[in-house]
Amino acid sequence: MAKLQAIRGMNDLLPDQSPVWQYFEQKVKSVLQSYGYAEVRTPILEPTELFKRSIGEVTDIVEKEMYTFDDRNGDSLTLRPEGTASCVRAAEQHGLLYNQVQRLWYAGPMFRHERPQKGRYRQFHQIGAEAFGMLGPDIDAEVILMTARLWRELGIDNALELQLNTLASSEARSRFKSDLVEYLLQHKELLDEDSQRRLVTNPLRILDSKAPQTQSLLDNAPDFHDYIDDESRVHFAQLCALLDASGVRYTVNPRLVRGLDYYGKTVFEWVTSALGAQGTVCAGGRYDGLVEQLGGRHTPAVGFAMGVERLVLLLEELAVVPASVRQLVDVYLIGLGEDNAAPAMAIAESLRATMNVQLHCGGGSFKSQMKKADRSGAQFAVLLGSEEREAGEVSVKPLRTATDQFRLPIENLAESLMQRLDQGFGE
Repeated sequence: MAKLQAIRGMNDLLPDQSPVWQYFEQKVKSVLQSYGYAEVRTPILEPTELFKRSIGEVTDIVEKEMYTFDDRNGDSLTLRPEGTASCVRAAEQHGLLYNQVQRLWYAGPMFRHERPQKGRYRQFHQIGAEAFGMLGPDIDAEVILMTARLWRELGIDNALELQLNTLASSEARSRFKSDLVEYLLQHKELLDEDSQRRLVTNPLRILDSKAPQTQSLLDNAPDFHDYIDDESRVHFAQLCALLDASGVRYTVNPRLVRGLDYYGKTVFEWVTSALGAQGTVCAGGRYDGLVEQLGGRHTPAVGFAMGVERLVLLLEELAVVPASVRQLVDVYLIGLGEDNAAPAMAIAESLRATMNVQLHCGGGSFKSQMKKADRSGAQFAVLLGSEEREAGEVSVKPLRTATDQFRLPIENLAESLMQRLDQGFGE
């Protein structure tokens, strides 16, 4: 019988990878909580209409990438392709938005049926933050400062660049879009295939095209800067001033757009050259009209989402993950002989209040037991034989240094081992 395998683009996370993910997620959670953001958890499945109304029916995501199906009741359901719409739906449904200020964050798997490649999968993971009820550029600055702090804490800030732009008001975008389409239609045959399709469905995304000939054509296209309304221009200038005052470096990229329909005014991306073509690791912006678009009352909002796979890849590429992150076991405890199995188990339980202990189970020769102790990654093998038990002691064998084996009393064993673990070596 053939072995079953995971669906292409939906990957298992194995034990040698999960410690880095946990390290990253704990860092993100710590930073988000330090800014007063509270976690919200939403279902993986949502009504398809939620994403059609929020993302836009003519976006690539809705047209080509969503996992959508009818359930037994004939309702159209979709595996969530992104987290913002679900977060807005949950907050509005449970009365968290109107006349209130909310700072929320979420984490979990998202799903898009696109071509799997390095750092991009059909099931991928995002962590995002959304702030509701605040109109000014100060909250835009806060979410950017929050991400900048995270990069510093992870040790990857020197590998990332902040790109910034304003998409102005919907009226300004509409005027620009009309003139852009008129210009590009005159040169349609010079556009790449994706841009020709987007000319009808989502022309602003053409600004983000990576095709050199299309980019060259855009050099003579209408300049979006000339269409920006006064309110958006002031908002953007104030945001830049706040970032300048906070020492956050950025590049204004007038061609930066987002692939989702709901963005307006501030948009930003954190990009890196360390991952090749897949350069964007975090992106976001302001979406003041989305709550109303989904049936709620007008609520200003701004947020971002980061790709966990890409950021973990970046941590690995830059080799900034502390070695201790991969060390899951501090002590490997072995009871030598059947008479010492129960006392060894009791010692292991007492030590687990202060350290990670793996107890040897399954018997085997002393040599095989020590091999398993070494493979566990533990700093020490703690051995309990009849001689040690009668003396009220254990033998301790350092596994990561050339230090000789030594004995410690069972009484206060946890304290004695912790001192040595903190030092990283034996006696």
